[in-house]
Amino acid sequence: MVNRPVLEKSILEALKHNPVVALLGPRQCGKTTLARIIAGKTKCEYFDLEDPADLNRLSAPKFALERLSGLIIIDEIQRKPELFEILRVLADRSAADARFLLLGSASFHLVRKVSESLAGRVAFVEIGGFNLKEIAYDNFLQLWLRGAFPRSFLAENSYLSFEWRNNFIKTFLERDIPQLGITIPAQTLRRFWTMVAHFHGQLWNAAEFARSLGSSEGTARSYLDLLSGTYVIRQLQPWYGNIRKRQVKSPKLYIRDSGLLHALLSIESLQGLQRHPKYGASWEGFALEQVLEAIKPQEAYFWATHAGSELDLLVFRKEKCMGFEFKCSDAPAITKSMRIALEDLNLDKIWIIYPGAKSYILHQQVEVISIRDLEIFFEDL
Repeated sequence: MVNRPVLEKSILEALKHNPVVALLGPRQCGKTTLARIIAGKTKCEYFDLEDPADLNRLSAPKFALERLSGLIIIDEIQRKPELFEILRVLADRSAADARFLLLGSASFHLVRKVSESLAGRVAFVEIGGFNLKEIAYDNFLQLWLRGAFPRSFLAENSYLSFEWRNNFIKTFLERDIPQLGITIPAQTLRRFWTMVAHFHGQLWNAAEFARSLGSSEGTARSYLDLLSGTYVIRQLQPWYGNIRKRQVKSPKLYIRDSGLLHALLSIESLQGLQRHPKYGASWEGFALEQVLEAIKPQEAYFWATHAGSELDLLVFRKEKCMGFEFKCSDAPAITKSMRIALEDLNLDKIWIIYPGAKSYILHQQVEVISIRDLEIFFEDL
């Protein structure tokens, strides 16, 4: 069991100010566990719609729910879509003493339904797998290899973790996606997902993906949007401004969970990862997710020009323009791209995140940060 006090606090804070809160994130990322922890600390009614008994309790949902007060948790709510309209009515009751916490496996489906029915009444809280602050920074190698899904990270050994991730991929494609009413063959979608894994950290090229799939660019784009909407792929958007250079305007693709990336690439061990051509790209995606989780920027971008200059991550926070580079090397150095980015983007600073043991300053505006020091670093940021 890993305590997640920051997420728990975020959920409770959202429930104070909103009649409805929806947890967003991929399946098996710990939403149900976290909800049950919260349920054990307050007056609560819990409905798990995968349980036939709970489904039966909601056979007359308005009658069943309007009599309740306190916290009401509804898990797997996408199994009973008629509840969304009923929740709108219940959320609008004056002096209502009830708060609703909604969970669902298919997050983008949940977002659409909730947004349509509960606009202005709902807050969204994103939840992913474990992050470094939750599992201790010295465990970063295990988190990098196995990924952030609780059952994968906490497995007894690397073999069982790898098997869990492969079973997750199979179940996700064969059960979860069809539950959304999407009829794409599981084999086709797995092929696309694996292609994205091989392009991890690279630019999206619709034409190339379409040729490889033997489909149209529109079809390839729909597959990408589907996997992005279910929180397994990240599309990092480009930033481009008014500078006299041709800038890249296609998003970069990442498998959001490093463990799933390694499963799709058949990487089972750290030794195998170190020998793999995607070693550096894997670190980039892993470190990117840790930084985004730690600072939670409103918007995040990368920057690149057609001449070859680039910046892995660009964020705007507290009126500062900050750049990040992710280097899987023993001694990162300032590159020509960094110098160009500092000048062209008028950056306040660039931080280089790497897996080494020591943090140090390279330049007045460039600092190397060990992954082990992220907690200290982000406390001061």
